[in-house]
Amino acid sequence: MPLDLTPLTRGRVVVIGLGGIGLILARYVTLFLAALRDEEFRLLLCDGDQFEQGNAYRMDIPDFDNKAAATARQLTELFGRPGLHIRWVPEYIKDANAATMIQEGDFVLLAVDNHATRRLVARRCAELKNVMLISGGNDGVENGERGSYGNVQVFERRRGKNMHPPLEQFHPEIANPADKRPDEMSCVELAASVPQLLFTNLAVASAMCSALWRSLVANAAPIYDEVCLDVFEAVNQPHWLVEPQRGNGNAK
Repeated sequence: MPLDLTPLTRGRVVVIGLGGIGLILARYVTLFLAALRDEEFRLLLCDGDQFEQGNAYRMDIPDFDNKAAATARQLTELFGRPGLHIRWVPEYIKDANAATMIQEGDFVLLAVDNHATRRLVARRCAELKNVMLISGGNDGVENGERGSYGNVQVFERRRGKNMHPPLEQFHPEIANPADKRPDEMSCVELAASVPQLLFTNLAVASAMCSALWRSLVANAAPIYDEVCLDVFEAVNQPHWLVEPQRGNGNAK
């Protein structure tokens, strides 16, 4: 299928969150970009956290360092080529840096574990004229949950118009988050983590990669608004939450 790579080349490809989902996602997105050898891409990895020993049960940790820096080094070694520019920001996204991390024309891949950050990113994207946002997350293994459920949301602004509903429109947990962003947490709060299922992380990262590819297919019908998946039940279901917006190809 012919691809329109404009959404990836007009700005940067920005990966926010290099945890259980984001680390897998970043690896395969970088491999995809590296394989398009005739194109030039700018990839930005963002995370203020450190890889720790406790992460090893669900991550192929590149180094016990800042997640963005360690991942950028590994991906450069594995897939680096002329024209593929990999940079990193060793910070959490927050009010003070959101406008720097997410800029006009960017393609944003959001893989964080809290609704407060999702709301911040969604609202920053809503300020821009052209932007693509794919957000993925999953349940943890707590409070009787299997940890097998995940979802992926797609949001695009094209020439100042919403092509999909904002992340919070059908998700009150994002519109009014009960949690905090990492930059708002104490050291004790940051140290507490919820166990996650490796296979759910893998499934969500895969669904995000699929959404990225699907959004690039030229002259295709509008992409879905959301995908809900459950690795235990072998479910992967797309949803159109509003009437699909029609346009003439991807944003320029």
